[in-house]
Amino acid sequence: MLEKILLLLSLSFSVAEELCKPGAAEGYKVRFSIKTALGDQAYPWSKNEMFLFRAALAFAMRDYTNGEEFGVSDIHPCDETERVSFWFVVTRPNTTDLVDKGTVEMAIKKSRNRINGAFLLTDQTLEFDGIYPTLAAPVSPATPPWLIVFGVVMGAVSVGIIALLVYPLVQRKLKKNKDADDEDSDEETGVKTAEIGANDGIYNSMFSDDERFTQM
Repeated sequence: MLEKILLLLSLSFSVAEELCKPGAAEGYKVRFSIKTALGDQAYPWSKNEMFLFRAALAFAMRDYTNGEEFGVSDIHPCDETERVSFWFVVTRPNTTDLVDKGTVEMAIKKSRNRINGAFLLTDQTLEFDGIYPTLAAPVSPATPPWLIVFGVVMGAVSVGIIALLVYPLVQRKLKKNKDADDEDSDEETGVKTAEIGANDGIYNSMFSDDERFTQM
């Protein structure tokens, strides 16, 4: 059993050496811009961080392949640089058969948020060459825009129709009230005129007596 494990490990290392090279047919290059993303709070890249990356990739492969038991040993990084960039390939569990790039790409896309979250990074600061950020699906409004515009137009038309119907009624009522006010004004004028005329016909006895004494 131990010999089998050692053989698999040696084969795994040989796969990494032979196939995990810059420009590998089934490989991907990945870049981590930790300082750019986190500034003074950036953590140092170490072997533990590389282990976390391999574990995250193994999780992504398991999740995409519905439980095929990928492990950390099935993720093979190589050509690591000080600026935290490297290439990697993926092999099938307990074999040296490489997983094709298309499968790896779909697995990464499906679990991209989980991988980013493990390193506190984003699609712009954790880059997989050739695997572009997946755009979020456009938000579909609950009410279609055309229906909103139609509602606004119909509302404006309805207000216009109501205004056309109400305006003549208001004008008619105002005219009726004005006519009634004019009639009341005429009646008041007539009453006052009658009262003035009545006052003009009152006989004043003082002037009558004066005329009588003057004649004598």
